[in-house]
Amino acid sequence: MKHSDVMMVRIYLTEGESLLKTLLAKLHDEEKVRGVTVFRGISGFGRSGKVHSSTLLDLSLDLPVIVEFFDQSAKVARILSHLKNILPPGHVVSWRASVNEG
Repeated sequence: MKHSDVMMVRIYLTEGESLLKTLLAKLHDEEKVRGVTVFRGISGFGRSGKVHSSTLLDLSLDLPVIVEFFDQSAKVARILSHLKNILPPGHVVSWRASVNEG
């Protein structure tokens, strides 16, 4: 099985932030990354210490959201340099990975 090196990126947001739609449009339409997945969390907290969580009785729109994408390392570095002005500091994690090509 052939593998190629990629860079994985994970971006932490909350649903209440207006960044999600903008970010997805940039990744899909402008940057054309190889793959993007958005995960909706059921609970979480960040630097502020405020816990964002859902219960069976409420449909909170302030839950944690993780946007994960991957592509070639050079392309990801370029994308992250474009995104640094719209993403809050400390909300982006990245690491090297490999993807099977078949």
